[in-house]
Amino acid sequence: MAKTDLHIETLGASFSIAADEDAAYLKKLLDDYLAAVEKTKKTIGLKDPLKIAILTGFLLVDELHKLKNAEQKTRAKESREAQELALNLIARIDEALDQCPMDEQPPARRLFKLKNTVKHYGWGSPARIPSLLGEKNPEGLPWAELWMGVHGEGPSEVFRQGAPLPLSALIKKNPEQYLGKETAEKFGGLPFLFKLLAAEKPLSIQAHPNKKQAGEGWEKENALGIPADAPERNYRDKNPKNEIIAAIDPFTALCGFREPEEIIELLEKFGALGTAPGDAPLKEQLAALGETLWNDSPAEGLQAFLRCLFELSPEIHHALGDYALENREALTEKYGELRLEWDLIASLAASYPGDPAIIAPLYLNLVHLESGEAIYLDTGVPHAYVRGFGAELMTNSDNVLRGGLTNKHIDLKELFSVLNFSPFKPVILKSPLPDPACFTYPLTCGEFSLSLVCGRGEETRLSGEGPLILVLVSGEAEISAGEENLHLTPGESVFVAAGDDISLRGNYTIYAAGTAPQP
Repeated sequence: MAKTDLHIETLGASFSIAADEDAAYLKKLLDDYLAAVEKTKKTIGLKDPLKIAILTGFLLVDELHKLKNAEQKTRAKESREAQELALNLIARIDEALDQCPMDEQPPARRLFKLKNTVKHYGWGSPARIPSLLGEKNPEGLPWAELWMGVHGEGPSEVFRQGAPLPLSALIKKNPEQYLGKETAEKFGGLPFLFKLLAAEKPLSIQAHPNKKQAGEGWEKENALGIPADAPERNYRDKNPKNEIIAAIDPFTALCGFREPEEIIELLEKFGALGTAPGDAPLKEQLAALGETLWNDSPAEGLQAFLRCLFELSPEIHHALGDYALENREALTEKYGELRLEWDLIASLAASYPGDPAIIAPLYLNLVHLESGEAIYLDTGVPHAYVRGFGAELMTNSDNVLRGGLTNKHIDLKELFSVLNFSPFKPVILKSPLPDPACFTYPLTCGEFSLSLVCGRGEETRLSGEGPLILVLVSGEAEISAGEENLHLTPGESVFVAAGDDISLRGNYTIYAAGTAPQP
């Protein structure tokens, strides 16, 4: 019988062998074998190609033996022939795999779609993230954040050789291959955490430590024996936490202390309507708060102001909220240019009665971002995201010191130790006109960079010098790295290992997080 060439491509190996059977039969046999290989991988969870091939062959022989024992004697000859053929082919396959050194595998993959963790915090939107992902939320749960990265509290997963694997585990297999030499040597792992954040209600006022503060706080709380997941724990890791938030939809935030003179003026306007006899104590306290800000050092004045605010009696704290709710319309009528501040204070008073930080819009800047605009917040800057949908990128940390608008633990002493009390109004970062295909927000942070990439049908190239995580928020895109190609739809994200430049095609909006700034 003429020899038939049988080409086999599986488990990272590609080769041909000659067999004494017709092509149709060999194709059917090969299809069955490949199906058995996939079943072995899924059932046993092996990753090594040679072990998978050997175990698959063993299981097939086991099936043939069972079949042989069950069949009638008249089928014995056919069974032996089938068994001999299978064993012969399996032996040739295993021999070929043995001759294919493991260091001669095909080029390493660079594109990995991510399966990400969703965080259901109470302030989250029940609609925005599910809508982007095309998923239903019949329970109406708050979908607050979608985490993309390697943080231990919510690591992303990739699929490698058909099996799920934490992104952190993939990177640990070969940090230099997946992160690039510079990032691997400098950070040892992926140094950033990328999120989609959907706020239906205001988040707590908070600030984050710098590297020195985080390290010292982490060691101190470890020495005190505070469990890592304890509610009173301030430092959950040793990393600093600086961040950038870019608006996908219009976004509102409180961030950075206003100038002392501006705070004094706003306090006076806020208390201007307090003419009822019962308002006298409140007006006196507002005046006293203003007095604390008269200081040659703005930072010292702001620190004295915030300390005084939190030390007011619970009765005055509740009176602040009652006053804001009762006088909302009158304040808007008298000082219409501050309507957004009055509305927000009244809303906070209704949600957090007795919380001194309900008047935060009077001492923190109220910032509004349109789609594509962003703000960068360094460590120590007080802030609270109020409402909206954005892409947030930060160092890989979960260290939070809270300063109000929350039922969670507040440690004022520790908060004051990390706060930057200097007046600060964040610059709104936006792409220049005409809009470029790729705009990288200007940052001074060395751990990460964030780019807004807008496809209009043409090819756009991104630097592959360091690792990237891309998330598509509208449209559809084709991403290519060498011979690899992936199709992305809204809500899908992909990890791109370091290497040569990658290309994007389609009509889409993508946010790209990385360690190397884009050109």
